[in-house]
Amino acid sequence: MKKNKSAIKKAKQSEERRLRNAHVKSTMKTQIKKAITAIGANDKDQVGELFKNAVASINKTASKKVIHKNNAARKISRLSKKVHKVLEAKN
Repeated sequence: MKKNKSAIKKAKQSEERRLRNAHVKSTMKTQIKKAITAIGANDKDQVGELFKNAVASINKTASKKVIHKNNAARKISRLSKKVHKVLEAKN
């Protein structure tokens, strides 16, 4: 266990940040999974809305520096590729 005040405070802050970051990351993953599920089901009506929510969640996570900006860009790129494939099949 930490002994001095600053080390105790730092450990407490780190734990709070870890829990907050885990929640933000989990929410992002859930939004991505919802979009991928809609893509798999060819639910063209919901794909656009779920994709928009997923991108917003990914960008929010990156802006909070929970994930790296390049990681966010890669996730968005891969998801948008899948979405466009489904929407192009619609035509």
